[in-house]
Amino acid sequence: MLPGAGAGPHSLFVTRDWVHPAVKASWDSAQADSRGTTLPAKSKECLIGMAVGWFYLSVLALCSLGSMCILSTIYWIWYWQGGFAWDGTVLMFNWHPVLMVTGMVVFYSAASLVYRLPQSWVGPKLPWKFGHAAMHLLAFILTVLGLHAVFDFHSHRKIPNLYSLHSWLGITTVFLFACQWFLGFAVFLLPWASVQLRSLLKPFHVFFGASVLSLAIASVISGINEKLFSSLKNGTNSYSSLPSEAVFANCSGMLVVVFGLLVLYILLASSWKRPELGMQAERQVWGFGLPFQVGVGPGLGKGHPVKTWALPGRPTQ
Repeated sequence: MLPGAGAGPHSLFVTRDWVHPAVKASWDSAQADSRGTTLPAKSKECLIGMAVGWFYLSVLALCSLGSMCILSTIYWIWYWQGGFAWDGTVLMFNWHPVLMVTGMVVFYSAASLVYRLPQSWVGPKLPWKFGHAAMHLLAFILTVLGLHAVFDFHSHRKIPNLYSLHSWLGITTVFLFACQWFLGFAVFLLPWASVQLRSLLKPFHVFFGASVLSLAIASVISGINEKLFSSLKNGTNSYSSLPSEAVFANCSGMLVVVFGLLVLYILLASSWKRPELGMQAERQVWGFGLPFQVGVGPGLGKGHPVKTWALPGRPTQ
């Protein structure tokens, strides 16, 4: 138990309102008053281990699904569409789906989930901001290369640009992505913006971040559909007859959907979010490998609307 926890107006308490639901459910069975309680050491290790386990199990599932999305797209293009080149031919176009899935879906998702890592919940936030911005920039570079591949192919073949619903969705997604990145860089990374401005813009930043991912998934699905309709035209091997290429590409699209839904769940689930500073002066502590939000100051131990839990750990500066 932390020194002074559960006694006095300046005790350290660990709030439970943002912890994973599996941990909350177990904690609800414990008896506690408004001043805090101490759980047995083995129980605390078990509960915190559950939270860590749930998170990293989700990360493992995401890594596996993301890798499968990229590899299945590469295999589809290599096996059925003739492979890759950078020469203005259709083989150059083949880079487009691979780069868009890799950049706009997988790398974009990885960058968006940086603040869900438990390691990012303690210590300075600036290094994680740089990582968040750098990964998004890498995703944007891959996206621009994917756009260049398709525009250059259209230019060589004298094919009009931006005439299909897929292209409208895609270019809108990329435009919003660019605006999102530059806004984030200017307001949240550079030091000039006030706390009030950041607080005002953060909900929009979060909303459009999830919106860009949703639009990217819609663009990928419509792009796969458009590609299959254009390449599977003859009667013996038409899309409607569902040849092996169509089955494989459709399954690849479903993988992208499942991956995106899991990412959106982790992004939007409040129990996974980085703890935010409230009205009280707050700090964070490490306990058994997982950081917990703690409050320091009067008012938490008495009459506080949220149940509080005192857990061992060392305060971080």
